[in-house]
Amino acid sequence: MTETILSSATREVVIGFGRPFVMIGERINPTGRKALAEEMKAGDFSRVEADALAQVEAGAQMLDVNAGIPLADEPAMLARAVQLVQSVTDVPLSIDSSIIEALEAGLAAYEGKPLVNSVTGEDEVMERVLPLVARHGAAVVAISNDDTGISEDPDVRFAVAKRIIERAADHGIPASDVVVDPLVMPIGAMGTAGQQVFALVQRLREELGVNTTCGASNVSFGLPNRHHITGTFLAMAIAAGMTSAIMNPLHEEVKVAIQAADVLAGHDADCATWISAHRDPSVGANRERRGRRRRQA
Repeated sequence: MTETILSSATREVVIGFGRPFVMIGERINPTGRKALAEEMKAGDFSRVEADALAQVEAGAQMLDVNAGIPLADEPAMLARAVQLVQSVTDVPLSIDSSIIEALEAGLAAYEGKPLVNSVTGEDEVMERVLPLVARHGAAVVAISNDDTGISEDPDVRFAVAKRIIERAADHGIPASDVVVDPLVMPIGAMGTAGQQVFALVQRLREELGVNTTCGASNVSFGLPNRHHITGTFLAMAIAAGMTSAIMNPLHEEVKVAIQAADVLAGHDADCATWISAHRDPSVGANRERRGRRRRQA
């Protein structure tokens, strides 16, 4: 069974078949967050720290860290964000950038084994990113698009993922350290988007033996009551074999759907995580009070 092992300086997280689903917190990303972008450009990282702590408190086992702000010094900001997040929490990180210099800076600042987000199927991109991943002993997200764009044909996306995995092996990166993103399209724009991902995830697991992830919120983009769509999508993706997602753990509907799917898929031994998260605290308190009264009697 494939296991992708990520670590901080003091903590290890395993993405793997048969294991609990790994929630990778998405909120440390200035894209579409004007206030965060302006603060980071001004050197104020207090919201980054708050977002890191809030997501871990909500249950994220990993955090994605992105500093992609136009006309800003992204390498310096990403390195600073990585160092800050590692100073306030011990979860492993996904270092997120499309700029090689920023990835280099983030990896140089990181303590442990991170996930690099990401590499795509263009030859030039693979030959720049994969040697960097190998040099740092990291794992990498493989996004299944190439210079032809994002294909609507799931067979093409599968072929791109396979090519990245093979090229990674050429650089000494095992398949267990490649986490494939099959690309989730908005269901409101492509009615078959969910079915395509479920089928792709199953093929990636059964034929290539790799772990998978996705940008989960993409599926519900533009729809009302979108967090229920996202949560249900992830529950169905878990049933198909998906093992992690970059998502917002602060959305309770999404998190609860994942927890329930883990129970039903047999990934939550003895339902321990579910019980811990959802038991009525008053039941235990009442039992304790009754026991205390009996002892006093």
